[in-house]
Amino acid sequence: MRDITDGGKEPVGKGAAPGRILITGGSGFIGSNLASRYLATGWEVVVYDNFSRPGSEKNRLWLEGHRDRRLSILREDVRDFKALKRAMEGADVVAHLAAQVAVTTSVLDPMEDFSVNAQGGINVLEAARTCGADPIVLYASTNKVYGAMDGYPVREAGLRHELPDFPEGIPEDYPIDLHSPYGCSKGSTDLYMLDYARIYGLRTVVFRQSCIYGRRQFGVEDQGWVAHFAIATLLGRPITIYGDGRQVRDVLFIDDLLDVYDRAVERIEACRGQAYNVGGGSQNVSSLLELIYRLESRQDKAISLSFRDWRPGDQKVYVSDIRKAQTDLGWSPKTSVADGVEVLCQWVEANRGLFADDGRRRSDDGRWTSDDGQIEHPGVEVSAVQRQSSTVGEPSCVVQPELERLK
Repeated sequence: MRDITDGGKEPVGKGAAPGRILITGGSGFIGSNLASRYLATGWEVVVYDNFSRPGSEKNRLWLEGHRDRRLSILREDVRDFKALKRAMEGADVVAHLAAQVAVTTSVLDPMEDFSVNAQGGINVLEAARTCGADPIVLYASTNKVYGAMDGYPVREAGLRHELPDFPEGIPEDYPIDLHSPYGCSKGSTDLYMLDYARIYGLRTVVFRQSCIYGRRQFGVEDQGWVAHFAIATLLGRPITIYGDGRQVRDVLFIDDLLDVYDRAVERIEACRGQAYNVGGGSQNVSSLLELIYRLESRQDKAISLSFRDWRPGDQKVYVSDIRKAQTDLGWSPKTSVADGVEVLCQWVEANRGLFADDGRRRSDDGRWTSDDGQIEHPGVEVSAVQRQSSTVGEPSCVVQPELERLK
């Protein structure tokens, strides 16, 4: 049984000697979990991050708490080509996770969004092409490359919308249709990654990721909605839903995402130059309202909700068809929505000090505490979670009136 208390410690590249990995955005949610996994398997890890995202400094402190001499942390920006190329020297694997991640921010400042996502993406590719190391390049793309998908009928079914024409989800051959500046900037790097494999022979792999969630995710209103809902609920904060709340996504627990990254490194000759839709798939789906109800049921208390207009570029339904990844990479999600959300909630509960505005300090044993003396805990294993029913019941007394109003 694998240990997933701090990102999972399954072998990376089974049978291969440890190497060197550069992780752009390595102090973010996914990056810090990936760094921890690679350190646990003996790799040299270079975290490359400008620490602009909420929670990134806290993740840096957590990584430094590993006290591993194989860890290097560089405070740099992917828009600095020279710094990026220097950091890439000798890398066996590059995981390009650094990004401007919010659609809302891209609409407000499309130039900044373009410079980070598009210019930063081409910088990663050019550095990989010219650094002399021929690294494997893993790219965290997005389901937003498929646009609003409004050419197909969407039906309402209780607390969720459904897309009946795609019962298994959206496949990789669905037409690219870039909506919003964020979709355009991420989508351009997605296509550049595939083209650099064709034209220059780079060993690139693109993951068009759906909603990833888990420990070390400091979710906010415009990005990381599963963690944002869990954190707000457990801290007694109100939640705003944009649209009717029936938006549906397939959700994927962080350890399952790291597993698919591992499989790509192991099977790089089979998957180089390929794009994969990666998410929970049709078996791990939730609407916003269903998650609200799940969280309300867990704490037996209504959540304070408000509703606002739809945001630009928001898809009513997105579910990944993950069969290509299952076939090519021998990968499938292992963590159910019920178990993954429970692990996330228990991690938040064990680390409330990370979400307060008060300061943090290092204790004598190297752990970090908040001003109220709380010590950061690693979390719990999925296998240790009390199994819950995945059946979502009736809406709460808070949700029901809003549903009636929105009809």
